[in-house]
Order: sequence, then structure tokens, then C-alpha cells
Amino acid sequence: MVATSGGDPGEIIEKMSMLLKMIKDFVQTDNPNMTAPSRDKLIPSDGLGLASSDLTEDKSLVIPEDFRCPISLELMKDPVIVSTGQTYERDCIEKWLLAGHYTCPKTQQPLANNCLTPNYVLRSLIAQWCEANGMEPPKRPVPSRKAVAPTEHRKIEILLHQLASANPDEMRSAAGEIRLLAKRNADNRVAIAEAGAIPLLVRLLSVPDSRIQEHAVTALLNLSIHEHNKGSIVASGGVPGIIHVLRKGSMEARENAAAAIFSLSIVDGNKVTIGSMGAIPPLAALLNEGTPRGKKDAATALFNLCIYQGNKGRAVRAGVIPTLIRLLKEPADGMVDEALAMLAVLASHQEGKAIIGASEAVGNFVEVIGNGSPRNKENAAAVLVHLCSGDPKHLVEAQELGVMGSLLDMALNGTDRGKRKAAQLLERISRLSDEEKQSEVEASEPQISQAQAQAQVQPVAAASTD
Repeated sequence: MVATSGGDPGEIIEKMSMLLKMIKDFVQTDNPNMTAPSRDKLIPSDGLGLASSDLTEDKSLVIPEDFRCPISLELMKDPVIVSTGQTYERDCIEKWLLAGHYTCPKTQQPLANNCLTPNYVLRSLIAQWCEANGMEPPKRPVPSRKAVAPTEHRKIEILLHQLASANPDEMRSAAGEIRLLAKRNADNRVAIAEAGAIPLLVRLLSVPDSRIQEHAVTALLNLSIHEHNKGSIVASGGVPGIIHVLRKGSMEARENAAAAIFSLSIVDGNKVTIGSMGAIPPLAALLNEGTPRGKKDAATALFNLCIYQGNKGRAVRAGVIPTLIRLLKEPADGMVDEALAMLAVLASHQEGKAIIGASEAVGNFVEVIGNGSPRNKENAAAVLVHLCSGDPKHLVEAQELGVMGSLLDMALNGTDRGKRKAAQLLERISRLSDEEKQSEVEASEPQISQAQAQAQVQPVAAASTD
């Protein structure tokens, strides 16, 4: 239907998605006159451990939009985040990727990589919502692990023997083969790690051959997609080696090293380890001088690391903010989304706020609030909230640039977070206006009091002379 429509594919897909959602909501909640058997035919069991009657018992119960997979419109069982920041049901997005698509289904943005990050926070919120509404929380599907064929096991053993050899050609060939095997499927990632490949690959990160480095770091990136392997890579001393490649490797190796750091930093404890070992300065360098893909990989890794408060100062001191401001002011680079997301995080750091405030970028934030995407409007407003909390001159400048109209619209029609940020800025603008009026009143009061005092002093003086 999209192919034959001749219009903008993204817009048409969005309209179709909304139509399907409306139909589904109608069937589930807004059609009380249907008989139970008819309803059951229309709403089959969805594999969540919920019978159709459970979903329709309360006619007013509607699954929150954020809890539905944008692809299937179903309540998510195993939500995962893709590189654009959107969340999908794992099974749905995996089918999308296997079909050869390289874009985010919802935003149509190119995917920087195929990493799928478990969204633990959303999974917990869905479980809480289900319990609060008397529904059984959705059960994650248990992945069926296929047994790796003996020939595959034998192949992996041969490759590991070659990795451990002293022959550069053998090491290079074996690392490249393992890189491809680890990319292919989850079963291979488990089998390769269990065979003992991770310590051998970590050792190859420090060899002088740039191609071996590239294969090794990319193989580790692919292996890190499996949750258990993340811990094994860190425990094997992989972080310093990956940082070494990030500093000294070829551009492709540096890009993949940045992606590996992002993948490993998904585990909260690793954020501290990676930041303390010096990953942030080379990520900042890649953000400044890398290819478009390298910049996105670096920005994604930096954003994830800076969720930990202790890494924000490291990023500020590494000179990330001037680069982010430049990327914000040069939209042709295609990095505005990433720059705003990072600036919103670093603006909460005192030193970061000062540097952003001195960058003369208030006009850019006001422009985004007026014309940007919903997510970018949120982040631009969040930066202004932090800036204006320390210095009212930024608030005055934003007013002079015409931010009021955009904020009023955002407060009414923005996202939930956008509405909160807009309301905070509007409240501060109102408070600043009240303070200015009060200052004007106080400035005029001393003159009146002085005149009154002079009028009162003269009779007293006269009385004293008498």
C-alpha cells in the first residue's frame, strides 16, 4: 500500500499505524455491544499470559501508548532500545532487521548499529502497570537456543588455535572469521565465548597490525550483544584494550571501539569502570574528527556514559561541549539530535552549564524550541532551564528572541516532558517579570520617603530654636 500510494513513505506508515491502533483500541475497549465469543475471535490470545477476557474485562482499560511496540501495537514483553533511542518489542525489531532494513521503523533514521539494548526501566514500568490493573505481568519469551553443530564447534576450535598463533596472517584471518560468526546469530555468540575466544581477542587489541585490531574489536562488539558476554569482556581486561584501539586504531576500528564501549556501558557498573579508565577523551576526539558514523557512535557512547554523574565532569574537561555546540550550529552535519541530547545531560553539571552559557547558543535553543522535533524541543528547553537557573540574562535573551510563543504552544501541545520544561521556563519568566516590577517600585519608594522626611524635619527644627 505504501509503495503504490506515491506519497511520503514515513508519513503514510505513521498514518497507517495510527489507524491500526484506533481499530485495535476500538475492538479492545470501545465496543461493549459485541458478544463475548465475537470478541474472542477478534482478540486472540497474544502470548503474554493474558487471555482475551483479561484484556477486555475492564472496558475502560487502555494500554498506555509507551507500553505498546510501535510495530505490533501490542503490550511489550521484552522491550529493547535501538541506536536511535526508540523502543520496540525484541521479536518485532529482530524480524525487521533480518528482513534487511537499516532504518528505525518509527523515525526512519538510519541505524548506527544493530545493537538491541534491553529497556529494563520500561519493562519494570509495564510490570507495575499490569499489577496495578490486576493483570498478570507479561512473561519474557525464553529464547530457544539451537545446538551448534559439531562441525561449527570444530571450526571455532580451529579459529581459536589460529588466534593464539604467532603468525600475523593466521591471526588476522581467524579474527575476521570470528567477527563474522559472532555477527551471524546469538547461538554463535554464546558458543564462541564459551570456547574461550574473549581473552584471545582482548590480547589482539594491542598488536601493531591495524587490521587485526579492527577484526578483534569488532568481534568483541558483536560478542557483547549477548548480555552475559559483557561481563566476560570486562573481566578479561577488555576495556583498556578497546580504549587503546579507540585512541590509536584505524577510523573503522575506532568507530567499532566506540560502539563496543556503548554496548558494554549498558551495564550500570561498567559506566564507572569505563569512565575511570580514560574512555571519554578519545570518544570526544572521535566526536570532533570522525566520519558521520563515527561521530554518532561516539555521541551514543558518551551519552550513555554520562548518565553516571561522575562522568559528566570528565566529558566537560575533555572539551566535548564546544564540539557539541558546533554540531548544533551546523545542522548539515546531521548531528543536531545527538548534540542536543548530550547538552541536556551536561547542562546539569555546574562547569558544563557555565561553558554552554558562554557559547552564545541561546538563539539556537530558541530556534529548536520553535521549529524542532518533539524530542529536540524537550532537550533544548531542558538546557535553557539549567542555564536560566544560574543567570537570568539567558532568560532575558530568550525572551527577546521570541521564545514565549513557542513555550506557550509547547506547554499545551508538547510531550509530557516538553510540557514540564516549558512550564518551568514560563514560571521563571513570570517570576522574573514580577521581580523587575518589584525593583521598579522599590526604586521609587526611597525618593518619596526622603521628601516626606524633609517635610517632617523642618517643623522639628523650628521647634528646637524656640
